[in-house]
Amino acid sequence: MLEATHTRYLSQLVGEDNFYIDPAHLQAYAYDATRERYLPDGVIFPRHEEDVCQILAYCNEHKIIIVPRGAGSGFTGGALSAHGGLVLSLEKHLDQILEIDEKNLIARVQPGVINKHFQNEVEKRGLFYPPDPASQDQSTLGGNVSENAGGMRAAKYGITKDYVMALRAVLPNGDVIRAGKKTIKDVAGFNVAGILIASEGCLAVITEITLKLLAKPKLKQSAMGVFASIQDAMEAVYKSMASGVTPVAMEFLDNLSIRAVEQRFCKGLPMEAGAILITQVDGSVPEQITWQLTQIEKHFRENGCVDFCVAQDAQQEEDLWFARRNASQSISIYGKKKLNEDVTVPRASLPALLQEVERISQTYDLPIPCFGHTGDGNVHVNIMLEDPDTQLEKGQQAMEEIFKSAIALGGTLSGEHGIGLSKAKFMPLAFTPEEMGLFRRIKSAFDPNNILNPFKMGL
Repeated sequence: MLEATHTRYLSQLVGEDNFYIDPAHLQAYAYDATRERYLPDGVIFPRHEEDVCQILAYCNEHKIIIVPRGAGSGFTGGALSAHGGLVLSLEKHLDQILEIDEKNLIARVQPGVINKHFQNEVEKRGLFYPPDPASQDQSTLGGNVSENAGGMRAAKYGITKDYVMALRAVLPNGDVIRAGKKTIKDVAGFNVAGILIASEGCLAVITEITLKLLAKPKLKQSAMGVFASIQDAMEAVYKSMASGVTPVAMEFLDNLSIRAVEQRFCKGLPMEAGAILITQVDGSVPEQITWQLTQIEKHFRENGCVDFCVAQDAQQEEDLWFARRNASQSISIYGKKKLNEDVTVPRASLPALLQEVERISQTYDLPIPCFGHTGDGNVHVNIMLEDPDTQLEKGQQAMEEIFKSAIALGGTLSGEHGIGLSKAKFMPLAFTPEEMGLFRRIKSAFDPNNILNPFKMGL
């Protein structure tokens, strides 16, 4: 609980409307998409960067924990105040698009800007910001940077880190730093922006982001391939992409996911299929689109595709993507609680990873529907628990085995959700003691008093 002197200072600093300590207001900031709940001691809404500086300087002096928060849409507890302290919420005031520079193809934004709102604004000008996390309608760009968010278009266009050119950030002692430049090339000094990306709010509070933009593609088209087995589909993914075609997206659903979507929504999906692959290509002229889809169909059919259909209009395209967009909510038919994690392996290792997931599912007698971004090797594994009270420990053991399998295949614990609280204990599986020690020294260099989002990522 915050001392009275602290509450008075903070309330006076930002105004009573921007500082809450009453439980009714705190409840809304006690959870994120993990559905775990940790009540903070207070929530504060900085009005501008100077507020952030003063808040951090004061909290650093008095050893008050600060937990930066965007929209709270994360899946790993990165924005939860698990050890009390003050939630620093950036979505209320720091939510402006500061500049869209059409000559240099860049934009400057504050961290509270919603991803989809930003995409819409730049597309009005014929420009394009590719990173499209599934939470794009709610998640903030500051949160996207802090978690290095991905999305379906990552197969061709990459992820958030590929579009961050520069950052302004406030260190825990209240100092402001600039990391990076607007220039395309910049090799002066350490890559501090690269360290802050994916740092999950543990090193500094981002107050401004400079993002790279692209010209918006003129044309796009989607298609779906149906496969008898998940292994055929995974083989088709990396062989298609090794052929020279780089689709915008290459998404998959396994049989359990297909059945769940069909049971919930009756969309006419092939319920006996082992897997479906949904892909999209883009380009500037129709010939580019035709060539890419022809090549994809060729390699799909050479690797077990039993049916291939191309969307002929916007409605058909929407119908093709409906299953992928609604897979996560649909698989709730398999259990009351979902252990939802995202692991990533090199594309060529996808068949081996899915074989391991099937083995683990049988070993623990738990359904594990899978779907995700096979174009970049990122798979969402969902361990479903019908009775969480009795199955939770078994489910967690199964998840640890999946993590170990991904790492053994040259993969990683997370492709886009981050580590936060939920994966913190698994960090030693992926990193050596020397590497973990280096992470802790970096954390200490930025935040010697350990006030900024402490204990996340196993630090």
